[in-house]
Amino acid sequence: MESTLHKPALAAAKTALKAMTIVYWIATALFCLQIGFTAYAQLRLPEVAQAFTHLGFPAYFRVELSWAKFVGVVLLLAPAPAWLKEWAYAGFGITLGSALIAHLSLGDGPEAWGWAAVTGVLWGLSYFFWRRLCSGRRRA
Repeated sequence: MESTLHKPALAAAKTALKAMTIVYWIATALFCLQIGFTAYAQLRLPEVAQAFTHLGFPAYFRVELSWAKFVGVVLLLAPAPAWLKEWAYAGFGITLGSALIAHLSLGDGPEAWGWAAVTGVLWGLSYFFWRRLCSGRRRA
């Protein structure tokens, strides 16, 4: 193992990578908690089922979407190939964007689409830092 005392740039890079990793895991954990909660709510809470009906979606789509969210959360949290994580992020991005569009097109207020917007910010942070970590590891 080589010392970083004589290589301050290497020490700074390691510190930056560690900080980026911490921010990534915080954003990803919060994102996965939020998505996991929404998946559970879609399966179990009648008021969420009514919201899907309000948006014009069939009942089977709510169940299908919930299980897809659970699978996506597992893919983000577990060691999985990068291409699978990329697909999970893409699926979540499409889901969140579609939720915003559906609520806004019906004229729903922030109480309806706000959760999707906040979850979208967490999704964006998680994805941004995941991509940065992937490119940092390739360079190392």
